[in-house]
Amino acid sequence: MINSRQNYLNAKRFSADLALEHIIPHNVCFYLIPPIVDLTIDEFEKLALERLKMLRLLEQVTAKNPKVSSEAWREAVLAEVNHEGLRTYAKLARGNLNDDASKAARRRDYLSHFILRFAYCRSEELRRWFVAREMELFRLKFGALSMRDVKDFLEVYELDYKPLSDEEKLDISEHLCASTYNHTRLKMESTDFYAVHFTEVLNLVRDRKCFLKAGVAYITPDHFTHVIGKKHQQLIEDGLKGHLRLLPTLEIDERFAMLLKSIHTSYTGKNYTVAKTGSVPVESLDQLSKKSFALCMRNVHDTLRATHHLKHVGRMQYTLFLKAIGVTMEDALRFWREELTRGKVPIEKFEKEYAYAIRHNYGKEGSRINYSPFSCMKVITTPIGPGETHGCPFKNLDSSTLKMKLTGYGLSAIDADEVAGYAAKGHYQIACGKYFEVVHETKLEEGINHPNQYFELSQLTMEGKERPRQGPANQSARWNSQPNSQSTQDGGMVGDSSTLNGADDDLELWEIMESKEKETDADGTMLAVPVAESLSKKVSPKQTKAAQEWDDDDFDMLEFNE
Repeated sequence: MINSRQNYLNAKRFSADLALEHIIPHNVCFYLIPPIVDLTIDEFEKLALERLKMLRLLEQVTAKNPKVSSEAWREAVLAEVNHEGLRTYAKLARGNLNDDASKAARRRDYLSHFILRFAYCRSEELRRWFVAREMELFRLKFGALSMRDVKDFLEVYELDYKPLSDEEKLDISEHLCASTYNHTRLKMESTDFYAVHFTEVLNLVRDRKCFLKAGVAYITPDHFTHVIGKKHQQLIEDGLKGHLRLLPTLEIDERFAMLLKSIHTSYTGKNYTVAKTGSVPVESLDQLSKKSFALCMRNVHDTLRATHHLKHVGRMQYTLFLKAIGVTMEDALRFWREELTRGKVPIEKFEKEYAYAIRHNYGKEGSRINYSPFSCMKVITTPIGPGETHGCPFKNLDSSTLKMKLTGYGLSAIDADEVAGYAAKGHYQIACGKYFEVVHETKLEEGINHPNQYFELSQLTMEGKERPRQGPANQSARWNSQPNSQSTQDGGMVGDSSTLNGADDDLELWEIMESKEKETDADGTMLAVPVAESLSKKVSPKQTKAAQEWDDDDFDMLEFNE
């Protein structure tokens, strides 16, 4: 009986995968039909984090290379993709192949897109971010297609566009040469031109960048990418609206509700739970903070030194950071005792209340969980109350205050303007990376995703060493599912454990700190409840049924031939 059931499940999965292969016959695809496949929660998480890492990579590269689809942008993206070991997206960005590896990559791409739709449909801000990143991914993939690949794509989706024949191009060759920038006659003859209705490229018509005749605009492949991209964007926006309506049904299962809410703030980089650089004496913190601390940690450190006090969120954020750079628990207790007792905290109160929280941060009290330090996303999304100085200064300070702080730390007015400019546009991590480059007078080869990553890169830069690159084998993003441990292999990747793992105990720590100080400014709402059940469980039949109850109107192809 068991074997028969297993054979049935294998056959069911095979048929589902076969159906999925049928609806995604091309490396570039419109995400039209929601996939009906069985996934374990572990697979669900892995796919979500892999795509999230790719989208964040695109955001960082685009912020530095604003001209999306330019050759420089494309080369920068592919370099980062290869560096991070994102083989799925590296494969999809090499044109349209039909080998087994491409089919596997298409499957991961298709499933992960629909998974993230659920995570990013819940607010206008999240939807805007998701659509912008997905469009960058589309342009990356579409830009790699050959002329034959583009024709195959148009046939697959039955789009009524065809490149001009040689005879048609010859008839209007003079006009095509005159209307296309930097196109010689020879290049024009080897390039496909497309005829589209002028209403689809009003910007080109307005700027006189295309040949227009009888209401038909003749455009190059670069501009044709934007035409197809608009249709792709509309489909994604419509799909997000459909997912928003379905979200309450999916969130009946508490595991999915809490998982989806935590995806956007999850950390997908190196694990900094345990310090790997040896012991850092607290006597060196003042000097280290001037160059090796990210602005968020330098701000907290300076505030502590100036006022001899931090509210509980700031203490938690800073203690976990210090633990991960190599400050021992004994030194941390001595450091906090000396600072806080210089302020308004009596020594008896410190030993009775504050010392417990520090030991708890180090995993020596309570449930003895080895908490991870806050990632950039955790720092950025942590609420800031009155009188609190934790969080991300690039987000929380207004432009003039930020510039004043940066110039006070030794940046020139020009550099401070550039850093603040990124922050004003919402590119907080890009601003942090630029701050690093100015302070260290070097070029940063990777984005800043974690304050402890900043510290590590700073130390290696000052020692004249190059950071070892992580191999693809360790690059698959995975949330740690062990309730009492957050350690992973060196160089491996882990989710933000303060968000996902041991959050009940994390909440316990917050409550201890809050009740002892009687501070009610922060209520811990930033903490997501952990996925408490085994990640190897299958999606329930109820969920599978719910996944099939799609509103057909949400996923119909747009009327392309208006």
